[in-house]
Amino acid sequence: MEKVVVSIVTVCYNSEITIEDTILSVINQSYVNIEYIIVDGLSTDNTLEIVNKYQGKVSKIISEKDDGLYHAINKGIEMASGEIVAILNSDDIYQDNKVIEDVVSLFEKDKVETCYADLVYVDRIDTSKTIRYWKSGEYMDGLFFKGWMPPHPTFFVKKKVYDKYGMFNLEFKSASDYEIMLRFIHKNKVKIGYLPRVIVRMRVGGVSNMSIANRIKANREDKKAWKINGLTPKPFTLLFKPLSKLTQFLKKES
Repeated sequence: MEKVVVSIVTVCYNSEITIEDTILSVINQSYVNIEYIIVDGLSTDNTLEIVNKYQGKVSKIISEKDDGLYHAINKGIEMASGEIVAILNSDDIYQDNKVIEDVVSLFEKDKVETCYADLVYVDRIDTSKTIRYWKSGEYMDGLFFKGWMPPHPTFFVKKKVYDKYGMFNLEFKSASDYEIMLRFIHKNKVKIGYLPRVIVRMRVGGVSNMSIANRIKANREDKKAWKINGLTPKPFTLLFKPLSKLTQFLKKES
């Protein structure tokens, strides 16, 4: 029986320093039925030159102006013809060449509609150096009330789920990934599976990502994510969400 097609979408803009690592981690996968889509936002550096080096191994490349990250992701999903869709950002790399093989096995074995796994944050220059370890754990209904969410770069979704429940909401600046997972998993109860291993190495951002101002903005967007879905969080849900990240500095990669 022919294996399902997995569409992987990478969105990039002026990513010349990291994009090649990302591409190599996709095209070196052992799983053969991969449709790789790169959506560039009209980069002004050497990103496109690097991407075009791999034209024979990248299924679709577009470079045009977009209205931000989530708009570009939506364009990539719309272009996807695979049964399963993944988003791999241009700062991220797959942990090893068996990732897609393992993900597809989980989809087929457990008949799930979405799945997620573990992730490590790594140094921007030395991606072998782990900074934080995000161990997702098995999902149980109601975990979103406790501030839980899976790491979005590890989130694989059947295309029919996007068709049924919608794409990334462009009203959000930074929390559209949280909103879509809240919508799919908590609200609409899509059948979800957990792959208990690290599958993505994600480069850490700058210090500004941890600023109080950014955290306040993120908290407002998290609250909005519940509201627009007609959901009501528990009194401490939005506080637990950022606090849960603190344990990522204590856990060790297994």
